[in-house]
Amino acid sequence: MGWHQELLVSFDLETTGTDVEQDRIVTAALIRLDADGREAVRETWLLDPGVPVPAEAAAIHGMTTAHVRAHGQAAAAGVEEITTALAAALEAGLPLVVMNARYDLSLLDRECRRYGLPTLAERLGRRPAPVIDPLVLDKHVDRYRKGKRTLQALCHHYGVPLDAAHEAGADAVAAAGVARRIGERHPAVAGTALAALHALQEKAAADQAASFQQYLRRSGDPAAIVEAAWPLIPYQRTREAPEGDLEPDLPDLPGQTPAARGTV
Repeated sequence: MGWHQELLVSFDLETTGTDVEQDRIVTAALIRLDADGREAVRETWLLDPGVPVPAEAAAIHGMTTAHVRAHGQAAAAGVEEITTALAAALEAGLPLVVMNARYDLSLLDRECRRYGLPTLAERLGRRPAPVIDPLVLDKHVDRYRKGKRTLQALCHHYGVPLDAAHEAGADAVAAAGVARRIGERHPAVAGTALAALHALQEKAAADQAASFQQYLRRSGDPAAIVEAAWPLIPYQRTREAPEGDLEPDLPDLPGQTPAARGTV
């Protein structure tokens, strides 16, 4: 019985933008799904990020500045609750499904640092794992398929319903559905133990980043850099550090390789 036939926990964020270093959480969802895909637990959050929600972002997820200021909880309290919930799931050994994990988990990491809260890695005492990223897995098992790899595109390809795209709960459920379908279609992936699957994705994400970087450089951008680390972009890459390592020396899970390193 593979991981795709067991309980999964899926996580999604909707934010003020696409920059993990500067943007803020607006909504979040953590959904626990039984082996048959039915929801067992749903936790959702609406935060007032403390900054205006750009019109472009509000047009995607529907949360305007006025709405979040009227109905959202204080950002620091919300970030604490979200991180606590994720840490509890991972400490219980549950696999965490996150579409494009390096974005969501890195942005959450920066939000913790912004408010002086322990990060997810600090709470766990290790790098966050096991994580299942449908984006990384899909590129790994079907490298040469043409077309987009957005969540909507993956749902269409794998026949997974997505009725309310860019609503955090709906996106989290859909991401888990895509992960299960990948497991169903690819027995070798489904039969991989979670620690080994996490390590496989670390290497796959680094390989995918290197390939895309080469493509961009061949296409006229010789200085292009594509982030290689997964599922968390190390914090020290975002600031000038003349000497020393700003990332905590965190142990890995048994069988987990250190996160792939890229160049900034």
